[in-house]
Amino acid sequence: MSVSVHIATEFSPELLAALHHLVPQLSSTASPVTEAELRAILDADATTLLVAVEGDRIVGTLTLVLFPIPTGVRAWIEDVIVDESVRGQGVGELLTNFAITRAQERGAKSVDLTSRPTREAANRLYVRAGFELRETNVYRFSLEG
Repeated sequence: MSVSVHIATEFSPELLAALHHLVPQLSSTASPVTEAELRAILDADATTLLVAVEGDRIVGTLTLVLFPIPTGVRAWIEDVIVDESVRGQGVGELLTNFAITRAQERGAKSVDLTSRPTREAANRLYVRAGFELRETNVYRFSLEG
């Protein structure tokens, strides 16, 4: 399998269709991404959407968020999705390594992410990539209904 990772910079119907296929594999409750939402993601200064491509097919995505705060540049990895047809073939690792390199190039001193404990393969990937489990509490304040 020959997969390459790229930064998505422009809207395309193919990218939107790929997200419509991939996002439900991560979240059964997420609404389909609209064209306007995808354009906003691509236009956001803090957001880098990575795509893993095999041939002419997008087989994975990762969103890297970089933002400056008083203590330095922070980097977060969000919404790592690898198509179920290619899981276990190194696509997640390629996406993650690309994101780490990009974060380092942009001045981040660390990269954070969260992953549900039930996502065992993803958690093994993050440990292999050098991430360390932190002793922390993660809180969420829901702004929806």
